[in-house]
Amino acid sequence: MSNTVDIPQTIKDSLRKFRFARRNAGSAAIVIKINKKDLIMEEVEQFDNISIEELAEELPENSPRYVVLSYELNHSDGRKSFPLVLINWSPTSSETGMLTLHASALLNFQNTADVSKVIEVREGPESLTKEFIDAQLHK
Repeated sequence: MSNTVDIPQTIKDSLRKFRFARRNAGSAAIVIKINKKDLIMEEVEQFDNISIEELAEELPENSPRYVVLSYELNHSDGRKSFPLVLINWSPTSSETGMLTLHASALLNFQNTADVSKVIEVREGPESLTKEFIDAQLHK
């Protein structure tokens, strides 16, 4: 039996639209979850102009999610950019079977979303902060 998680065309369309949206301030995010029963990805919600701390509060503490984030990054030379990053939200308190399914579909989702930078978050919402994201992106 195959445990492949399907990424429907509606998700691919949403990701493409999100990727090419024009932004000049603030961060935006699209949150995707896996429907375990149907082995299909579903869009949970999109956020526009959301802080990282607000985003962390929106994510479930016991269930993994993929978060494609268009992040407002301020550079030391005064430039501003909006890199696209994938937050692999996989709290350790999640059900083991769901974490396994989520991990097995990560690479396929990452390729579909066309995001090269993946940030792993395994602790709770308190670990997802602007400082944490900045540190990951300035490595």
